[in-house]
Amino acid sequence: QVQLVESGGGLVQAGDSLRLSCAASGRTFRSMGWFRQAPGKGREFVAAITWNGGNTVYANSVKGRFTISRDNARNTVYLQMNSLKPEDTSVYTCAAKEPGVSDLISHYPYWGQGTQVTVSS
Repeated sequence: QVQLVESGGGLVQAGDSLRLSCAASGRTFRSMGWFRQAPGKGREFVAAITWNGGNTVYANSVKGRFTISRDNARNTVYLQMNSLKPEDTSVYTCAAKEPGVSDLISHYPYWGQGTQVTVSS
């Protein structure tokens, strides 16, 4: 059974950093991504990474502040978030798919439950 379990969320102040983790079990995925959903808004793409880490994609809103990485030995993907802003407040969810990095929600068949990130001003 495939499971994606996120951790690392919390309440921080603007300018702080957080690192989110997503541990996958059941299988190894070629591509994994992070998405987020703020209150009253739709889910949006944040970042994605290929199996070997050779290809990463970021949303413009997080480029230069967030870094996605993965540890295949642990079957875990990370999202390092620096210089956090109040507008980064969202539920962050990881997702997994077969080969091919993508920013489209519909391309990801496997999803975690999400972890809350709240950034106060």
